[in-house]
Amino acid sequence: MAVLERVPDVVFKTRVRDESVGGPNPFRWQDLTTQDIFGGKKVVLFALPGAFTPTCSSTHLPRYEELYDEFRALGIDAVICLSVNDAFVMYQWGKQQGVKNVFLLPDGSGEFTRKMGMLVRKDNLGFGMRSWRYSMYVNDGVIEKMFIEPNFSDDCPIDPFEVSDADTMLNYLKSLKS
Repeated sequence: MAVLERVPDVVFKTRVRDESVGGPNPFRWQDLTTQDIFGGKKVVLFALPGAFTPTCSSTHLPRYEELYDEFRALGIDAVICLSVNDAFVMYQWGKQQGVKNVFLLPDGSGEFTRKMGMLVRKDNLGFGMRSWRYSMYVNDGVIEKMFIEPNFSDDCPIDPFEVSDADTMLNYLKSLKS
């Protein structure tokens, strides 16, 4: 597991609502680069194994959504949830979760996750390659702080959720202000 100073350069394949596109799926593809997402911004990103999975849906994403205004009050420009899922899955998950503020970022091919050194096999759960659970504070592309869950490994028999939670990140950011 490499410790990076900067977020890796990748192009994310995202979908955005576009009313000019007819039919039941009014979206168009939109490429977003690492620079688009992190350039000149203070960003909190948390990564998780998968949309619709138990801990991710019951606790991880909802708590970041709940504390969104507190992150903004501390000068955070964006709170991003990243998962190795495609844009369609991330959209449906966000809709099902009622997400209004956290940006759901699909890392469909796992390229960003791989370059971060956080791609793990979860074949024991039938998931294939997924992100390890972590969170990070990024300032203009520079990784200032990472909280990586313990027991990083392929096919980990447990799903640690101790340090990448919203409260840990919020408390860290508050400590920077004092």
